Amino acid sequence: MRGLYPLKFNPIPREMIWGGGSLRKLFNKPFPAESKIGESWEISAVKDKISVVSNGFLEGNNLQELIEVYMGDLVGDKIYESFGNEFPLLVKLIDAQDDLSIQVHPGDELAALRHNGRGKTEMWYVLEAEPGAKLISGFNREVNRKLFMEKLENGKLLDIMNVEKVKPGDVFFMPAGRVHAICKGIVLAEIQQTSDITYRLYDWERVDASGKPRQLHLDLAMDAIDFNAYGDYRTIVEEKQNSPVLLAECQYFTTHLIGFEGKMVRDYSLLDSFVIYICTEGEFILDDGKVPTGVMKGDTILIPAITGEVILESLAGSELLEVFIKT
Repeated sequence: MRGLYPLKFNPIPREMIWGGGSLRKLFNKPFPAESKIGESWEISAVKDKISVVSNGFLEGNNLQELIEVYMGDLVGDKIYESFGNEFPLLVKLIDAQDDLSIQVHPGDELAALRHNGRGKTEMWYVLEAEPGAKLISGFNREVNRKLFMEKLENGKLLDIMNVEKVKPGDVFFMPAGRVHAICKGIVLAEIQQTSDITYRLYDWERVDASGKPRQLHLDLAMDAIDFNAYGDYRTIVEEKQNSPVLLAECQYFTTHLIGFEGKMVRDYSLLDSFVIYICTEGEFILDDGKVPTGVMKGDTILIPAITGEVILESLAGSELLEVFIKT
């Protein structure tokens, strides 16, 4: 059986009422010029939206097929024991040309009970933000169901929401249960559990192409919401060059930001996990000792768990997100 190598996938476009053309313009995604693409699913194992390889001799095979054949060599032995043929993470690029709905995602227990699925904890890394761009993350005070519904019914939900001004490089961790919304003028990378379960709470009185309001899920959402308020919703990032900076660490994923220039070595020989690279700035060559792979801004690469050392080389300086699962 021929050996594994760093894998690229065809991006899966998702047209959204709030989407636009930034993913095509910024990252050269092969999407129609007039389409309103809100999300590009870079690596996905969601049913009916499973990523297909775009490079090398495995081109045309989908991610689930690869796991069935390569098992722990691709994802890591302990990860394969836990998830079987399901890839555990979903990676997206998101273009918000309008406000997304205010929403919440269930945790593992509730998602399993109601949907026979997994919960949705996620993180955001802001790539582009228009001046004054904002997002919603959690509550600005302690809230209960009664107060929440009162504010919602009176059209004053924003009174109790924590609103954050954002700029490129900002990081937000979104555990399941946290009410949130990406707002107009933001492009970001999202790393999350493999789940497509969303409970929509408020949609700005918006209607779809047929003139009807989009469905809300208030009854389902009430049991999923974390009504607590927290002191700081933004992750403080300490910038370092040629050294990984921790952005998020939880049972579902660990994410580092790596900025580098010239050559950099990353040794994964003791890591029992696949590694995902999302190139956020510049371009570089990834060399796993077999065939060097060119990586451009906006590219997402899956490095198999069996890979030991890789060498990254950037002539003009690059930045990437490094994602894996600690086992």
